[in-house]
Amino acid sequence: MVASEMADRIAARRAELDELEDQLVEQFDQVRAERSELAVDERVWERMVEQRAAERDAASPVAVQVAG
Repeated sequence: MVASEMADRIAARRAELDELEDQLVEQFDQVRAERSELAVDERVWERMVEQRAAERDAASPVAVQVAG
């Protein structure tokens, strides 16, 4: 193999890897963004569950014992 062919092959492979790296970086950024959104969703869900539990507790009748 001629040196220029080898240099061309190396350059081509480097370009392929650079492109792949760019794609992976973009994908990684998307994954991070989605994880952040899910964390927010999870906190909102937990607050809703807590609020419903509090509302349910406030609305439930209180048992009163009458002396007789």
